[in-house]
Amino acid sequence: MQQIDVPVLIVGAGPAGLTTALSLRQYGVECLLVEKYGGTAHTPRAHIVNQRTVEIMRHLGLEEGLREVATPSELMRNNLWITTLADPEVARLEAWGTGIERSGDYAAASPSQMVNCPQTVFEPLLLDALLETGCDVRMRHELVSFEQDDTGVTSTVIDRDTGESLLVRSQFVVGADGAAGRVLPLAGLVVEGKTAIANAFNIWFRADLAPYLAHRPGVLAWNLAPGPLPTGRLGTLICHRPFTEFVLVINYDPENEDPTSFDDDELKRRIRAVIGEDGVDIEILGTSPWVVNALVAPHYSAGRVFCMGDAVHRHPPANGLGLNMSVADAFNLAWKLALVVKDQAGPELLESYSTERQPIGAAGVARALASRGEFAAVADALGYEPGQSTEEGRRLLDELSTPGAAGEHRRDLLRAAVRRTNHQFNAHGIELGYRYSVGALVDDVPEEPHPDYDTVLYYRPTTRPGARLPHARVGLGTSELSTLDLVDGARFALITGLGGEGWRAAAAAVSAATGVGIDVHVIGEPGGLQDLYGEWADRREIADTGCVLVRPDRHVGWRAGNFADDAADVLTRALNDVLCMAVTEPVPAGR
Repeated sequence: MQQIDVPVLIVGAGPAGLTTALSLRQYGVECLLVEKYGGTAHTPRAHIVNQRTVEIMRHLGLEEGLREVATPSELMRNNLWITTLADPEVARLEAWGTGIERSGDYAAASPSQMVNCPQTVFEPLLLDALLETGCDVRMRHELVSFEQDDTGVTSTVIDRDTGESLLVRSQFVVGADGAAGRVLPLAGLVVEGKTAIANAFNIWFRADLAPYLAHRPGVLAWNLAPGPLPTGRLGTLICHRPFTEFVLVINYDPENEDPTSFDDDELKRRIRAVIGEDGVDIEILGTSPWVVNALVAPHYSAGRVFCMGDAVHRHPPANGLGLNMSVADAFNLAWKLALVVKDQAGPELLESYSTERQPIGAAGVARALASRGEFAAVADALGYEPGQSTEEGRRLLDELSTPGAAGEHRRDLLRAAVRRTNHQFNAHGIELGYRYSVGALVDDVPEEPHPDYDTVLYYRPTTRPGARLPHARVGLGTSELSTLDLVDGARFALITGLGGEGWRAAAAAVSAATGVGIDVHVIGEPGGLQDLYGEWADRREIADTGCVLVRPDRHVGWRAGNFADDAADVLTRALNDVLCMAVTEPVPAGR
């Protein structure tokens, strides 16, 4: 039996597992990634890639490559409600931060704009980049068991082609093997929530639908055909490649229908019903049934085993959060693993992974579930009811174009219902504004302030510990950067201003004592970084001489309002608290 010793074993080559491996390799940590299937995703599945995920790809050096293969944000603009593509649309909404009311918010919040990229394209991009690092990646290798002890984990992996066993000894195991994965139950972890909320069936196809969509580009077209049809009516059309590759998602009752038995003729009939015309050539690329669940694990880790992605949070597709939260899980855990493996942090730091990410996962699942309920208001606004005849549904739909009180009332109801879906399609606060309240951070606000804005719809930048570092445009010579670009690998960044130059000596002393790299950036210093538009001054929430200590994942770990003579001492204590270390000897700033 072959044996391998490696610091980290990663199970699963989806977005979470691949991001974990890529991050670890960037941080100089060896890992083994095993995947039981022969390749990456074979159907499109998740596709919305929000700003936070594009930022993470930026930090991994993949933003440019992602933009080359993805649909840009300007082609994600319109969210449509239709009876068929050929008929007049019922309603539309500017989505994903592209509208005139929200585009400024999204542009101001991040150097990266969201894109649309199905897993069939996104995962190969990550895998190719990972292989270029020389990482040991083994497809068709399946984890079957593991045992933990005080110093590591011993795992048994089977080569599915040869049947041979591989014994892997690692310090840690990452379970990124999805909803049907093995790591979660083997670790004694569970998920809780609602199961089988709905049954859905994806029809992946190729067709030229530019005549129907090029003048109103978008990702989603929701069907509102009248008549005694199930939830979702004729289906939801997802545009993966403008305007030639799509997925049609239909809902069905498994007791009355088995879409897996549909032949190509029936699949094409369903697609043409949504198009509304018969003259379009259609190529079926694949199908897949799936179940809508709303589940989250109460704990993401057990000892030396850490689970992430669909293994621990399973979302209704509303808000497009699943893939994005999976990537963020990975980016949160990877730097912590790297520092612990390198003995630059205490092992207790790893406990903060579940402490930080689990509440975010739970909030995401709850938001997607709420959005699903809110979305039903659009059909309700039209007066649709279960079992309603096509004639009655058509009469109600026609009220939208009827003068008079009845028509005005129907149009008012529809506009209000469509506006409510902003909480699904322009939910900037959920996408970017989450903050860790407890974990690898030192908070300085004793009580959570009551927000005076809609925290689902709107993101507000803050340097409060636990929050993502605010994006601000800074200049270095002729180059323009984001404050998010000031963090390098698994090192920390300390950002200060004029009068805060003393933090350099403090950080150097603390780095010498702890072995943890801290890069100091003085914004406003002649010849150095400049606050080009005053954005950092507006968003930093500290004095010029204060500082913000930024973790490798670009979340704030600690901040100080002003510089003080005991800067080295307070920075040492802060870093000890963040990294669960035991360096307690005061460090003079001038040493």
